[in-house]
Amino acid sequence: GLQVLQPLNQYTICCGKLLIPLEMIRMLTHFVLFFSAAPPTVRIIHSGHACNVEEERHTERVYTIREGETLELTCLVTGHPRPQIRWTKTAGSVSDRFQDSSVFNETLHIAKILRTQGGRYYCKAENGLGSPAIKSIRVDVYYLDDPVVTVHQSIGEAKEQFYYERTVFLRCVANSNPPVRYSWHRGREVLTQGSDKGVEIYEPFFTQGETKILKLKNLRPQDYANYSCIASVRNVCGIPDRSVIFRLTNKTASPSIKLLVEDPIVVNPGQTVSLVCITTGGEPPPVLTWVSTNDSLPQRSVVKGGTLTLPAITSDEAGVYSCVASNNVGNPAKKSTTIVVRALKKGRFWITPDPYHNDDNIQIGREVKISCQVEATPPEELTFSWLKNGRALRSSERMVITQTDPDISPGTTNLDIIDLKFTDFGTYTCVAALKGGGIPEISIDVNISSTTVPPSLTVPRGKSPLVAREGDTVELECLVSGKPKPIILWSRADKEAPMPDGNMQMESYDGVLRIINVSREMTGSYRCQTSQYNGFNVKPREAVVELIVQYPPTVEPVYTEKRQGLGRPVVMTCKVLRAHPSRVLRFEWLLSNRLLHAGAFDAQKDETEYTIRSLNRDGWGEYTCNVINEAGAGKCTFQVTANLIPMHSSSIKWTLCLFHFSRGAT
Repeated sequence: GLQVLQPLNQYTICCGKLLIPLEMIRMLTHFVLFFSAAPPTVRIIHSGHACNVEEERHTERVYTIREGETLELTCLVTGHPRPQIRWTKTAGSVSDRFQDSSVFNETLHIAKILRTQGGRYYCKAENGLGSPAIKSIRVDVYYLDDPVVTVHQSIGEAKEQFYYERTVFLRCVANSNPPVRYSWHRGREVLTQGSDKGVEIYEPFFTQGETKILKLKNLRPQDYANYSCIASVRNVCGIPDRSVIFRLTNKTASPSIKLLVEDPIVVNPGQTVSLVCITTGGEPPPVLTWVSTNDSLPQRSVVKGGTLTLPAITSDEAGVYSCVASNNVGNPAKKSTTIVVRALKKGRFWITPDPYHNDDNIQIGREVKISCQVEATPPEELTFSWLKNGRALRSSERMVITQTDPDISPGTTNLDIIDLKFTDFGTYTCVAALKGGGIPEISIDVNISSTTVPPSLTVPRGKSPLVAREGDTVELECLVSGKPKPIILWSRADKEAPMPDGNMQMESYDGVLRIINVSREMTGSYRCQTSQYNGFNVKPREAVVELIVQYPPTVEPVYTEKRQGLGRPVVMTCKVLRAHPSRVLRFEWLLSNRLLHAGAFDAQKDETEYTIRSLNRDGWGEYTCNVINEAGAGKCTFQVTANLIPMHSSSIKWTLCLFHFSRGAT
């Protein structure tokens, strides 16, 4: 479809060379480059240590590799402009969730590949022309673990012992890919189904995979021998067979153990604790291991044989510790003990005015109750005592001391003062201790006087609403008065959402809630509320603080390429997804930092547009749209080029010209 604009004889010939005007060269250059623009194509090649590569269906190949080898897949792409490449992976089995770990390189390289890294790998290439090109390959990781033989014995006995049978089951299991095949040997003899009347080999329907069970019926003397289970994957990927030997004797028995410790073990923090476990039976000799309820043993713990030592134990290391014995015969034996570390913590008090008269404060002639609460470990060792002005106080008709059930935690004691008199004013001290000793006492002072008043709660002026920017540190404040001052509880008032520390409530002793690195999700109403602790047990006082977190606009697209023919229009749209505040948005469009257009964002719309009416060479480049609010800016970037990619005329080699000119041609 190309025609030379003028007859060739109208051009100049000098020294045997054809001279063509620069305009003609540019036209030819644009023509060549217009037809060099092409959508992407892609194919996957492999290197490294593949055992096998085979076609599967039309769009996917299977790449087989041995566990521990290096996986290397390369995505070969064509297309102009050069396509962007992205590798993604889906999980190998249906039960696994979709995984997307993107790699933006031509070559996907995984050293020492694991079995869990098998699955489908996709290479996606796109350059803005046509649809993206996608190819996939399924990676199958082959492996074979050492087989494990477990033994179970059953003894059936008739009432009068006319019939006696002892049957043994040897079960062999090995993890593998592809599925494993098993074979059994007794000494050097290969055992097969039907080769020995006393032997059966079968795969029960209630097991998964190719588990093989060897059944020895009514044991005979020749059945006491060495049995070997050989697991094989037929040497695929060069994986050799693996085997395990089990020696069956007339003494073969499941393990039994004994713990040489008390249960529970109550200790003080800082003590060294040793747990001793011994085997009392089992053939072959059992292997002893220790486990704890905290998933793993403490870092400083020492295991030597059947002895577990915990030096300088802490409260965090308290829990259940179990000794497990296994010899692959029958079920493992397990014995457990509980370590209790003595502790006293969270000592609190509260004052209850006469509940029968709905009093909010203390009045002469009425009843007042002082309660004291402590978390104790173990709770049954907790004891309380009361002092008044430093002197021991005993229960009487007017001063009634009670205590909750010692097995209930937290432990609580109450001092009821009946018919309050002026002489009852003073400092009352609640003392908590543990009978075992070794733990410091907790003393809590409560002052009862005419100045003891219930709390009040207010929000300081100018502290609500509180405006902050995302990432700031903020302090929400409630002023609490009263004597004594209670603990303040903070919670979300507008939704059932956790506080910044993950709990539903946070405590504050000074009425201040400090939030570090505040995020947009933390915007909302926060309730401050007086608790009963360390104050009056009366109707809670509460207030609300509003927190507004400002954040820069979130926009799309963050980055995109726009390609259009010369002379055609280009429309760029920057959309705002989220922003706070959103009513004071401004926008500015720039080309290579040169301002093109700016203005206020239309509150009725969520996007701004910029149009190039007719694309020319001066319009190529990087366009930026900044959407701005008080907290910052969100940026959309558009890389605008034409389908005609610019190329300097000097780069055209006439020896490779698409046209062959000769005198008289047109």
